[in-house]
Parts: sequence; structure tokens; C-alpha cells
Amino acid sequence: MNPREAKREAQRMQSNREELLERIARVLPEDGSLDPFPGFRLARSSKPTEPVHAVYEPAFCFVVQGRKQALLGEEVFRYDPGNYLIFTVDLPLTFRVEEASQERPYLGLRLNLDPSLVASVVMESGIEPKKGDARLKAMDVSPTDANLLDAIVRLVRLLEAPVERKVLAPLIIREIVFRLLAGGQGARLSHLLASGADTHRISKAIGYLRENFDQQLRIDDIAQELGMSVSGFHHHFKSVTAMSPLQFQKQIRLQEARRLMLGEDLDAASAGFRVGYEDPSYFSREYKKLFGAPPQRDIAQLRSNLELS
Repeated sequence: MNPREAKREAQRMQSNREELLERIARVLPEDGSLDPFPGFRLARSSKPTEPVHAVYEPAFCFVVQGRKQALLGEEVFRYDPGNYLIFTVDLPLTFRVEEASQERPYLGLRLNLDPSLVASVVMESGIEPKKGDARLKAMDVSPTDANLLDAIVRLVRLLEAPVERKVLAPLIIREIVFRLLAGGQGARLSHLLASGADTHRISKAIGYLRENFDQQLRIDDIAQELGMSVSGFHHHFKSVTAMSPLQFQKQIRLQEARRLMLGEDLDAASAGFRVGYEDPSYFSREYKKLFGAPPQRDIAQLRSNLELS
């Protein structure tokens, strides 16, 4: 790219960022979130937030203003207006807005990645991930290029054009997936596809752990069911999720226990038992390690925050 083209592209990106900021601030004038249509969420915060723990579906995440942090296991991923976040398997994650103020609120968006749509785009594009890349970690932060940013802007424009949105939004979402694919995310996006032996096995294992998180984890049985050695399964699972199967199951258990206590008013011992912990003391210790406070204190603080918001 020659200097003139580089300058023109930089100007286009700056113009697009300014338009995004203006449009999202207009449709989301107060702190909170908005789901304009299924699988697409906008968020705004005028101050840094407390960590939010949940199991998230595969998604593309973009910051318009401010900075955000995602925690996967012990790894920290930070992203801002110059970089996007992508993850391509269901993962127990912790998100936190790091940079935000009344003058410059955090503004961001998340677009879920539908496996059938990704498969269709991969098939039509002819872009296939390189062999041997199936073990690539499912989560990463990458620079945002001008073409991807342009597609994001056109999708956000449709928020104020509901008639056009019905027709054009699916096309632009396909383009965003294509831009991710063409921008080097093919190996990660392959985690969403039902093809590729290793990729499919790990995706199947993640689904099993999500559905049976309250059961005793038998690595030997899972590995045998998948047709893998125990060491091979463990290594491949950790390379994709950044966690061992046991750590993955533990995070899902604890997050479900937190939901039960907050949403169904269960006491700590009952919630722990429901998700697979027989020893209340051990459950409380593990809970504190993840959430920073014992169950009773953590839930009381969460409820207090909800009352104040």
C-alpha cells in the first residue's frame, strides 16, 4: 500500500469510528445494554465495571470507545477500538470494562457467531483453514482492518432503519464473518464447523461438559468415547480452551451455583450440592477463589448492586 492509499484508509477508518460512536451513543443514551435483534448486543457504561462471569456462546466483540478485558482461565485478553476479540467455542469467561468515564463512556458490541452461517460462508468463500490448525486456541485479540470496520458501521446504521434491517442485516453479518475468515481467523472459525476430526471431538467434549457439569468427570470415559488417548484429549482440550477439562467443568459449576443462589434463592450448601459439590466447605473455598468472596457475601453484594442500579 502506497502512502496515499494508507492515508486514505486511515481517514476512512477515523470517519467510520466517529460515525459508530455517534450512532451507538444515540440509540443507547444511558448506561445499560440493548439487543436490537437476536444475537446482537450493544452495551454502554460510564464507569469501569465489576467482573461479569458467565458461559458465552461463540462471538465477535468490538469496542467503539474505552477498553475491555476478558479473562479465560488465567489468561487476560484486552481489546479496544483498534482490536477486536473473537472466541469460537462455548467458554466460561469473565468480562470487565477497564476504561470508561462520564465524558467518554465505554461503548461496545457483541455479535454471536452462528455455526450454520459460518459453515455457509466458509463453503462459499473457498477459504479453508490450514491442516494442523485445529488445536489453535479458540480465543484471540486481533487488529481491526478498514474493511471489517466498514461492515460494522453498515450494520450499526441499520439500527435506525428497521425496514432495511430485515433484508440487509443478514447480508452484512455474512460479510463480517467473511472479513474475519479472510483476515486470518479461519482456523478459529473452524471450531464452529462439524468437519475436521479433532475440531469436532473437542467441540463435542465441550458440549458434553456443559450438559453434564454436575456429574463426576471421567476423563478416561470421555477420551474413549471421542476415540482419543487421555493425554491427547487433555492436551488438545487445553490448547483450544486454555483450561483443563476439570478447570472448565469447575468454572461452569461455580457459575451455575451463583445463578441458583441469586435467581432461585438457594442457600450455598444446596446450590453447591445441585452442581456437584458434596462438601459445602470445599465448595465455599472454590467459590471464593473464582468470585473473590464467600457465597453468602458475594450474593449479598450482587443483590445490593442490583438494587442500586
